[in-house]
Amino acid sequence: MKTLERPIPGQSLTAEPKSQAFERPPEVSDPIEALDLHMDNLSDPGAMEDALHFLEYGLDLVTLVEGILRSAVMEGLHSVDISLIIAPALHEFIKNFADEAGIVYEEGFTNKREEKALSYRRDVEAARKMLAEAQDEEEPKRDPLPVIMEEEQEPMQEEEPVKSGLMARM
Repeated sequence: MKTLERPIPGQSLTAEPKSQAFERPPEVSDPIEALDLHMDNLSDPGAMEDALHFLEYGLDLVTLVEGILRSAVMEGLHSVDISLIIAPALHEFIKNFADEAGIVYEEGFTNKREEKALSYRRDVEAARKMLAEAQDEEEPKRDPLPVIMEEEQEPMQEEEPVKSGLMARM
């Protein structure tokens, strides 16, 4: 474990001011110029090939675009504000290339946990419907699967601990 390689507190205050690219004013302050810069960089066959490679191997498009834009901010090309402005256009630019290349990719807008819960809920509802139809054919009976509902539960009241000691009230 290399714990001694971290900067010590206050070390950034001893470095030369504006020695890092992100501490200086950005090179580009116009969103259109920044977008042109990124599109020119991605128009290079090697750069777009790398981006599509990452998409092909499971990186979602939103994360890829965020990585490209954060890198540009760290290099001092433009500010975070410019990144937020041009992100949707850059997203669509890369998306069009990926679609043309026939790559199957995730866009990164869906929440996997919510999607899984929704599919589970649909499966339970479908199973309940199938069982109800099967029972209607045989005989009308009760619902075989209990209804899954979020019930409002009363909050558990915690017992107050017995106070003892020098400062306890009698």
